[in-house]
Amino acid sequence: MVSSVYFPNPRQNGFRDKGRKSTLPSYSSAVQEKLEQRAYKSWWIPVFLPLPGVRTRRFRVYIPNATRIHQSSIARFGRKRGTLVSCLALIFIILTTFAFTKRFATKSKQWPTAFVGPSSTLVFRRRDLQRIWQWEIASGHHPSRKDIPDGIRLTVAPENPALPPRKGTMPSHLKPTSGPVQVHTTGVGQRRIYLDIQSRPPNVAYPPRPVPGSIADLDIVMEHCDFSEKKYVRDCLEVLRVGAGLDNGKRVRRGKMDDWKYIYVEHVANGTYEPPPIEFEPSDTDVSDSGLSKKRGVDWEASPIALPPPLPHRPYPTLPQGPCDENHPRIFHMFWTGPFTDKPYVSLLSFLFTQNLGLETQDDISDIICKPQLWVWINPGPAAAIPTTSATQSLFEELKHNPWSSPFLHPRFKEAIHFKLWNTTEQLDSIPELKDEWRNYDLFVSGGEIYSIPQRKPSSTESAAGKTSSEDDLFNRTGSKSSQEYDRLSVILSDMARFVLCHRFGGTYLDADTIFLRDWEDLWGWKGAFAYRWSRLPKYNTAVLHLNKGSALGKFLIRTALRNNNDFHPMVVYRYAKEAHMEGLLLRLPDALFDPAWLNTEDYQRDRPTQPYFTAFPDFFSTSGVYSAQPQALGFEGFFRGSYSYHFHNSWWTAFDEARNWPDLGPKFSAAERAARIIAKANETSPDEESVADDNRDLSWATVLKRTFEAYIRGERPNMYGEWLQW
Repeated sequence: MVSSVYFPNPRQNGFRDKGRKSTLPSYSSAVQEKLEQRAYKSWWIPVFLPLPGVRTRRFRVYIPNATRIHQSSIARFGRKRGTLVSCLALIFIILTTFAFTKRFATKSKQWPTAFVGPSSTLVFRRRDLQRIWQWEIASGHHPSRKDIPDGIRLTVAPENPALPPRKGTMPSHLKPTSGPVQVHTTGVGQRRIYLDIQSRPPNVAYPPRPVPGSIADLDIVMEHCDFSEKKYVRDCLEVLRVGAGLDNGKRVRRGKMDDWKYIYVEHVANGTYEPPPIEFEPSDTDVSDSGLSKKRGVDWEASPIALPPPLPHRPYPTLPQGPCDENHPRIFHMFWTGPFTDKPYVSLLSFLFTQNLGLETQDDISDIICKPQLWVWINPGPAAAIPTTSATQSLFEELKHNPWSSPFLHPRFKEAIHFKLWNTTEQLDSIPELKDEWRNYDLFVSGGEIYSIPQRKPSSTESAAGKTSSEDDLFNRTGSKSSQEYDRLSVILSDMARFVLCHRFGGTYLDADTIFLRDWEDLWGWKGAFAYRWSRLPKYNTAVLHLNKGSALGKFLIRTALRNNNDFHPMVVYRYAKEAHMEGLLLRLPDALFDPAWLNTEDYQRDRPTQPYFTAFPDFFSTSGVYSAQPQALGFEGFFRGSYSYHFHNSWWTAFDEARNWPDLGPKFSAAERAARIIAKANETSPDEESVADDNRDLSWATVLKRTFEAYIRGERPNMYGEWLQW
């Protein structure tokens, strides 16, 4: 049989070339040569795998051709170097395969959407989406002139009790008709009177309280504040403070400012009012699901969606049981994990300093104003821990002995601030949309990433030392002690808690790293749901979230999150709303209202920055030397004036007041102060009043705000509206 061999190329002088070797192949037979030549040409070779249960068919999989890679490497780099390159390529392929298997081949991992494309999150049919919109509009939860999305495909324009009738003759293209898709609502509500709010002589030192029952027209706010329309935060804050009278006698003449009036009251003619009869579901709607993309691998939600009768929309003066609307309770929710610290302490002080709680008088004024409440939900242990039967009693014992929390247990604040134990099982079992199914899904999911709780039994060595591995530390943290020891699971739990609490009890959730900057009376008047914008991105940040109690929108959000494996991350919630055409019901407010420094910290709008000017969130706690005179000179009144709140984004481990890191609330709370001062100055035996020389020369914004709120509690100054705390 013919065989092929090769000989080294001789040099012209007849000697063997030791520096180079021929790369021509040798074969033992013609058959081997043909097979090798065929394999050499293709980069991929097929491998046939048996299919379970199918004997006549095999599954074909293509894998890289090692021979082709090897021969190509030899031809390009020589035999030794080519072989080395081939080996390195093989090792790289093995390690890459192992890494991908480790990262994505378990239940708790998912393939990146960049490779496979994002799957739809939608689980509701169009008929149910229509019913959700109709229910919210009929209940007065859409007090906006913004269009209903085309994707809802209503063929009858809904009647809207939260909007007044349009003035004059309605253009033909806006008139409600049947047949084509309708994107407008028909206003059947009360006339709006927009208020000119400003201080009047001689009371011009402080701004006036908002008018009870007043409402913020967030359509107007969006016109002046929407980042998508290239509106500056600085200009938005001016509109917000002028429209609310927060310039308190210091107003600079700007000409006619009627366009900046965004706060109104509903006018009830003759003092009598009957809620208009609202038809909940029109008889003729387009119920085709064309254009909707259902979530892969799941069934549609049971249709039609079960909803209660719409809530009657009642203007503030016509509420039958006083100034509070039982269907829209004024409850602020906060969620906290672990021991109470100076962070929620300052948030609670700012609540007392700004909100209309009746603390300026000893008389009960509940029949005049609707006083908001702040419910602080505390999860005392790790996020994955189950509370014991004595957890509530232990919680209040700890709050009582904690110097940062004990002042808020004073009877003067008992109607305003309520501490509550968070129990995950009890909360989820109290939500009809969750109780029967939530155990079938994962609990700690954020942005598609699953954190499975390990069933771990510590070894005797670890038990004796009282230590756990770094992986288990994630499941045993109670609060974030540093950027390296971040309590990720508690953050994920709080993402879920805000939706559960607002849907179950109603109200507004705020992260505990939030400081109140003004009265929220007019925001309570707006009955629609809202969160705010994620900085420059057109997505939600649910650090502030308002939902109505038991609403159709809340049912949609919770059921959609459940069917998407209990994922409540705000970026994913944005997808829920967008893919279901629900963005108009969960209004995305500009972050100027709640987070006015965010755009500047991300290098936006620095040509016309806000006051104060933060280039990073830590600037709040450590003000740059260039601007270090501002906090003391301007004080609370110079801190993002006009904004409803300020979100300082974590920094749980940074003290508000480094030099006086204790609650400084005066003689009524001296025991708590004494205990905290001893802890703060552990090396001193006597916590006597320190000298001014012991204080920092330049005070940060965080320090100035803390000391301002504490001065109000001590009775040394009034609150932001000129009211003195009465004990």
